[in-house]
Amino acid sequence: MQDQNETRLICTCEATMTLDGDTLGATGKPASQLCRAQLDNFRQALGSFAAITVACTQEAPLFSEVAEDAGYAGTLRFANIRETAGWSDDGAKAAPKMAALLAMAEMPGSSFETVSLESNGIALVLGRDEVAIDAARQLSGMLDLTVLLLPGADVAPPRQTTWPVLQGRIARAKGHMGAFELTVDAYAAPAPSSRARLDFGPARDGAVSRCDLVLDLTGGQPLFHHTRPGYLRADPRDPAAVAALVAEAGQMVGIFDKPKYIDFEAGLCAHSRNTKTGCTRCLDLCPTGAILPAGDTVAIDPAICAGCGQCAAACPTGAASYALPAVGSLADRLRAGLAAWVDAGGRSAPVILFHDEVHGAPLIDAAARFGRGLPAHVIPVQVNEPSQIGPEIMAAAMAWGAGGVRVLAKDRPAHPLDGLATTLDLMAAICEATGHAAQACALIQTDDPDALETALWHPAQPLRPTRSSFLPPEDKRGLLTLAMEELNRTAPRPTERIDLPKGAPFGTVSLNLDSCTLCLACVGACPTGALGDNPDKPMLRFTESACVQCGICTVTCPEEAISITPQMDFAAWANPKRILKEEEPFCCTSCGKGFGTGSSIRRVMERLEGHWMFTGEDGATRKRLLTMCDDCRTKEVVIAGFDPHEGPTG
Repeated sequence: MQDQNETRLICTCEATMTLDGDTLGATGKPASQLCRAQLDNFRQALGSFAAITVACTQEAPLFSEVAEDAGYAGTLRFANIRETAGWSDDGAKAAPKMAALLAMAEMPGSSFETVSLESNGIALVLGRDEVAIDAARQLSGMLDLTVLLLPGADVAPPRQTTWPVLQGRIARAKGHMGAFELTVDAYAAPAPSSRARLDFGPARDGAVSRCDLVLDLTGGQPLFHHTRPGYLRADPRDPAAVAALVAEAGQMVGIFDKPKYIDFEAGLCAHSRNTKTGCTRCLDLCPTGAILPAGDTVAIDPAICAGCGQCAAACPTGAASYALPAVGSLADRLRAGLAAWVDAGGRSAPVILFHDEVHGAPLIDAAARFGRGLPAHVIPVQVNEPSQIGPEIMAAAMAWGAGGVRVLAKDRPAHPLDGLATTLDLMAAICEATGHAAQACALIQTDDPDALETALWHPAQPLRPTRSSFLPPEDKRGLLTLAMEELNRTAPRPTERIDLPKGAPFGTVSLNLDSCTLCLACVGACPTGALGDNPDKPMLRFTESACVQCGICTVTCPEEAISITPQMDFAAWANPKRILKEEEPFCCTSCGKGFGTGSSIRRVMERLEGHWMFTGEDGATRKRLLTMCDDCRTKEVVIAGFDPHEGPTG
């Protein structure tokens, strides 16, 4: 519902679209040339409304300039309803989709932090031949250069030494723009007397080079992922690629800001406890090496992170969450868009198409301009990276009424999509168990707009009669659990329990009652509080909805009494704490005070059976001490003058 201080301005773009102003909540009759002949309509709105949504992105620079010249202090928003909806074989039926796109554009965005990287222009050029020398020559007036040639490189000696040319092979490399550190083996300086070719003196290993930029023209294996800030690499056999590298490197002096893509709360991380490793999902998925173990948690280097988002999508606790946009902001947009779809008369279940700006948006534009365009029931939603989409967003979209989710990615993505594949496998198991199509959530991996159309032009499903309207929690784990519950509740075939694939973020704990001694080591190790005790009685309790299947409990248990199974048991979720085992306290044989458990005392006695310290008369006394509380045990030892550690006599 729009505020009276807000308005929407829509335009048929010279009658190339069919628009229903009433359905779209527009002020007045749709314009036909808002950016030219009817620009005064926009100027009038600037003086009348505090927030304006213009249904055009092509002319956004023009509208922004006019608003700035007019001193407009309100909120100006833009939505593309042309390439994404109106320019389509289904354009006449696209009013609900247009309403959804406008509603999503009007949702407030989320802020994010930036990371500043500083380059003073100190550059190391790695090469194997004259190409590196020539690149250094072109950059010598812009950067502070050192050239490092691979051993055996055949280059002519320079007529004048204007920058160092050294020999070496990179043994280790770390860092990022402004803070690279490279260890060099076979390091050697050139001989001043070099004549026909550059000769080098004695070599040594372990030299260290620190620089702001690394220009790799060796043609060998890359030192870093291609997204590492400050690392530029080109094939020395490709003159165009080398020229592009030189042009880019010449501009890389100063302070550069990059987004901090991931928000991280170390207290929620389930990586490790007490040196026992548990969850490694983010470590296994990060393609850039930005994530490293850091004790009980992990550390994410924002200067290295390239923003693929797979760590955030896979994180079961919400310790890592995507910030561009925040998961809560994206969920709010989806909820608003799907609600607007229904309010505008949508009777089919829309399909959400997640895509990025660099690859997906041009593909959608091409389909609109040269093909059939997007079907009326496919709502495109632009995100920073397709691989940032996790199960909480997919489940929430379907609970709010979407008939499916598609994620559009490159045919050859810049990084593996293993995390996204795992998410889709998880959603397939959930959808199949709840009566949705197993492939309701799927990946479209193509660079061809025709192939995109083929993947999307299928009959729409009817809108489900039961849809959720839940408000998304701000925390990722809260959204994940609530979205799964609502997806199941509104599903064609709700169920109580779903078996999930290995690695799923939900599951149960099974306990071998005979082996468990209620030592409660698992309680102290559990990072999410899924396993808990009872301060008033020996007891082990389990909260199923909190279990993230990190496995720390299984490797911590000294009796190997715990196993875990990935599943969603909604009945168990409704029961916050389930008692796995309880016992009456073992009572001190001297004072009768409760301490420990009978099973733990018996287990200790069994393990000490036959030990020399517990045989004979003294051994019987030692056994009796084990059945006493701390106070009585101490008193017995002091009064009797008994040394519990003294060896056998005689």
